[in-house]
Amino acid sequence: MSITEQQLLQIIPQARQVAGFFVPALNAAMARSKIDSPVRMAAFIAQVGHESGQLTRMVENLNYSAQGLLTTWPSRFTAQTAAAVARQPEQIANIVYAGRMGNTLPGDGWKYRGRGLIQLTGRSNYHAAAGGLGLPLEEQPELLEQPEQAAQSAAWWWAAHGLNELADAGRIQDIGSVINTGSPGRVPNGATERKALYDLALKVLA
Repeated sequence: MSITEQQLLQIIPQARQVAGFFVPALNAAMARSKIDSPVRMAAFIAQVGHESGQLTRMVENLNYSAQGLLTTWPSRFTAQTAAAVARQPEQIANIVYAGRMGNTLPGDGWKYRGRGLIQLTGRSNYHAAAGGLGLPLEEQPELLEQPEQAAQSAAWWWAAHGLNELADAGRIQDIGSVINTGSPGRVPNGATERKALYDLALKVLA
């Protein structure tokens, strides 16, 4: 089973300018990772549609205000440090991602910031995806900004985290929770949009 450009645009119309590039990339990636039924495809398209701004953003936006930094990462910023680095994405990435997710070297936070359709983040995740996909992602992380690799990495991550099985069980909120927070059982950011996109995708693909 595959998705057509017309179907994709019925679900995520803001992807109109890039749909032609993404349809073959999505179909190849979904086939490789056994995202091969209406419920699995609907769940996948809904989640990557939400995470990527309907396929318009392949790189994490770290252009935070000082208040945004304090709200999002209260344990990593004081009012003084937030004011010092506000609207400086590279510095922000190197603070918030330093010393975790396999980031050990200066600059790793920025180098391995979120990329792809499911914001792959951190050197360890890039390393794992590189092994799973046979791509030099640690050496060339910007590959995940291209449609084919962006879709492949998302589908690989999806399958590796058991999300096909959650889709089969209809656990849509848990899928968003795993993507957004790392574990099921929580309410992810954008839960309402994720569910609305899923419901629409299921109607389109059924």
